[in-house]
Amino acid sequence: MAEVKVSRIARVPDPLRVRRYQKAPEVGPRVLFFSGGSALTGIARTLTRYTYHSIHLVTPFDSGGSSAKLRDAFSMPAIGDLRSRLMALADDSVLGHPEIYRLFTHRLPSEARQEMLHATLRELAAGRHPLSLAVAEPMRTLICHQLGFLIEAMPADFDLRGASIGNLIIAGGYLNHHQQLDQIIFLFSKLVHVRGTVRAIVNADCHLAATLEDGGKIVGQHRITGKEVAPLESPIAHIGLATKTSGEDDESDSYQPVRPQLHANNRQLIDSAELICFPPGSFYSSVIANLLPSGVGRAVFANPCPKVYVPNCCPDPEQTGRTLDQLVAILLTTLCADLNLMSNDCPTEGLLNIVLIDSQRGDYPGGVSVPALERLGVTVIDTKLITENSAPYYDNELLVTALLSLV
Repeated sequence: MAEVKVSRIARVPDPLRVRRYQKAPEVGPRVLFFSGGSALTGIARTLTRYTYHSIHLVTPFDSGGSSAKLRDAFSMPAIGDLRSRLMALADDSVLGHPEIYRLFTHRLPSEARQEMLHATLRELAAGRHPLSLAVAEPMRTLICHQLGFLIEAMPADFDLRGASIGNLIIAGGYLNHHQQLDQIIFLFSKLVHVRGTVRAIVNADCHLAATLEDGGKIVGQHRITGKEVAPLESPIAHIGLATKTSGEDDESDSYQPVRPQLHANNRQLIDSAELICFPPGSFYSSVIANLLPSGVGRAVFANPCPKVYVPNCCPDPEQTGRTLDQLVAILLTTLCADLNLMSNDCPTEGLLNIVLIDSQRGDYPGGVSVPALERLGVTVIDTKLITENSAPYYDNELLVTALLSLV
């Protein structure tokens, strides 16, 4: 088969091109997102109307919420963001088994007594709870088996308050499948008819470790995001991945730096992408975190497709002290580090091509300096992405349309 590189002039937005995708989403483009958290939920749902082939490489480093309880108990990657993205891409129509969707999105009460919560979980695992009974066989037995496996492995004092049933099912499957996260995510993707591909960027029990400009060091995503604890007062100077050493508690600042390797399957997904997007979301814990494993920057560089950065259009606590052009430089430096090149030698054209913004309606840190961005070697596309109804956030429809216009 002959291969040839084809370039074209893109129009943004391109309504005709996007309507073609909408008419045949089953053969839609392979748009890849490096993301995590909830910022991409609405965009993911909108995407399913245009393509069933979007790719989502998600961070498994969350150290807060219900994911933290599972991580502490089983020394496993965080799965909350993976479960959330699976549900955002799931077919919740009759064909997509809405009863499984309801089960996966259900949470146990936050105020109930532990003995009541454990009894409810046993009812779910036995297939006697209404949410379990609503699931048809053989899927009910499969799901109940994963919950049963979790119950057997779970510490007796495990805190189930506010627990996501979907997280518990995936955790049980992870333990039951010899800690192979990709296998269980693939299985449940088929169960709920996920219209896309969802993978953890790595299957590793790692935490984010940041060094601040004032010299402070912090470990744990929940201490970086500014959501569960007070926002950072000093900008982040460097961020990496770490594993906790034995005997340390959650508040310890001591860590062992690690750099896990990108799995070959994820490398193939990056290779296959027709557009790579660094989307809105927590800048360090959702976007940069995905680029830290060894091999990610090289995979991005090897794919000649368009690469687009969509910066946050409203304040992000993680971006303290940074301007938009500085964020673009940090993104490029992180990718370039995997090429073993200094930032001055960074081949920008192979790592990032476009910064997509709405300067009239967005609140970008330090404002928008097009000359400063262009000096970094990127093209700025300034178009309407925010509406009166969506403000201060991007409009999902407008943003998806803009991205698909570039494919």
